[in-house]
Order: sequence, then C-alpha cells, then structure tokens
Amino acid sequence: MMSTVLTLTFNPALDQTITLDRLQPGTVHRASAVHTNAGGKGINVASCLADWGVPVAATGILGRANAQPFEALFADKGIADHCVRVDGETRVNIKIADQSNADTTDINLPGLVLGETVLGAVREQVRETVIGLLQDDPADSAPLVVAAGSVPQGMDPAVYASVGAEVRRFGGRLILDTSGVPLSAALAAPERTLPLCIKPNRAELEQWAATPLDTLEAILTAARRLNRRGIALVVVSLGAEGAVYVSSSLAIRAALPVVRPLSTVGAGDAMVAGLTAALWEDANPETLPGLERIARLSTAFAVGKLERLGPNLPPRATIEALAARVAIEVCS
Repeated sequence: MMSTVLTLTFNPALDQTITLDRLQPGTVHRASAVHTNAGGKGINVASCLADWGVPVAATGILGRANAQPFEALFADKGIADHCVRVDGETRVNIKIADQSNADTTDINLPGLVLGETVLGAVREQVRETVIGLLQDDPADSAPLVVAAGSVPQGMDPAVYASVGAEVRRFGGRLILDTSGVPLSAALAAPERTLPLCIKPNRAELEQWAATPLDTLEAILTAARRLNRRGIALVVVSLGAEGAVYVSSSLAIRAALPVVRPLSTVGAGDAMVAGLTAALWEDANPETLPGLERIARLSTAFAVGKLERLGPNLPPRATIEALAARVAIEVCS
C-alpha cells in the first residue's frame, strides 16, 4: 500500500531544546547543548512517518518570517509541503531537558493570531489535498488524515469538528490528537464528523469524562463510551505505564520499559505516528493481531524516539526489535 498520509497542524512551533545537567530554579545555568527543530504535533508526526518510509504530506499554517526550518525539514525528509503561509512568525516553544532526572520543562510562547479567513484557506487546502490523494490512488477509498495539536488564538476551538466533517465528506479517515476545548468540541460533534481514532492521555480523557480515571476499569469504561459513539479506536497514553488500546470489540494494554531517555519531547507524537503507520499497513483494530500490531508499533515509535533529539526515529530494524519486546496484556 503506497497511499499518502496527510498531517494537519494548525499551531506548529520551532522547538528549542536546552539541555542542562540539572535544573535548579532561581539559579544561573550553563546549557550543555541547544537544539532547534521544526515541530508542532502534526509536523512531528509527519517527520516520524517519513523516517518509517510512509509517503506523507503536511498542511497547516506557517508564518512566512521563519518558515525556512520547516521547509528544510520537508525537503530533507521528502514531505510534500501543502502548508498555508501567513504574515508573521511561527511560535517558538522552549523545552528545558534536565539530565539529572530525565524531566522536561516546557515553556510555550504565544503564536500567530489568526481569524476565519486563514481557517477557510486551510480547510480548502485540506479538502483539495484529500481529493488529490483520492485521485492519485483511486483504489485507496479512505486516506488517513492526522490532525494534531492546539489551535492558535482567534481560531474557533471547535475547528476539529468542522475538519472532521470535511475529511469524512471527501472519503478520508481522521486520527485526532488534541486536548481541552478542541477535543471536547470534536467529541461532542455529530457522529458523521467523528474521527476514526483519538489518542488522549489519562488527564485529557478524565476531563472529557468529568470523573477520575484512577483504575484500568474506569479508563476502559470511558473509552468504550467513545467506541459506542462511533470512534473505532481510542488510545489512552499512560506515560511510563504504557498505553491502553480500545476498539469496539477488543482492549489491550501495552508497555515497554525505558532505560534512560535522551529527550521526552515529541514522544506522544511519535506514538501517534506509530499507530498511523500500523493503520497505513492495514492493521485492523477489530482483530487481536491487528490491535497488537498497532500497540507494538506505536509503543516502539515512542520509545525509539526517546533515544533521539527532535522528531526523529532510529533505523527500522531498531523499531521492529523494540516492537517485538512490547509487553501485551489483553483486557477483559
């Protein structure tokens, strides 16, 4: 299967990772390293998919004033660039990596302030690109679209519901990774606009469910509520405890211990890239082998990315070896 995956990023960022031997608030620090990567959740997903060999295109919004790092990433990894350019600068996110305990402190700076005109341009770009994917590969009746990240100031927080409608209207399958009001609005939308898959963490799912989810049983109950609404696959990330994968007929828990991560920045995005890659391979979440492949590959992407700075994967053989080591538990 050689269909192209489309990623959508409304709020990309230049991720500047500053590495410290130890973070001590209120003191002067000397950084041991500084790395800047073109990022934002959907951009990170596209980068990891390209490393895996999946044909990928990226759309979204870039500020003209500092678009060059994104353009360089797209050119280097062969990612088709369908991003809409606007006046101004794409935001900068500062990541402080504390090597003493592998923690990362995020400082996300304000981004572009946008209105409905820009949203309309991006929606039109998504529509045109999905139609183009269908025309390029008419045998693929449902191209994958990954919409990920927050929305910038001035944009309707319910934008992902309208994007979902556009994607479904033109034959695509939406994978959504967002949080807060944009996630709640997307999940409250009519069934015809719902995504194929979502990947909340425990706190994000708790916010939607309006109840603590402090047991596996509670997480499964909330995820199955979403299955019944029409979301085929709910992936709940649990940090160091792994993740839970819930389809309408099956549920499994997957985990793989991490020895010492180099950087946790973008690990969740790598997980989304991994489950997207498995779905691109036609893994069926309604069968145990299919759901296991999704769980193994997404876990391996996330753990493999922890060994790299920026949205980059180790070689394919390393990822497959990690996937084989993932512990799988079938949930009742």
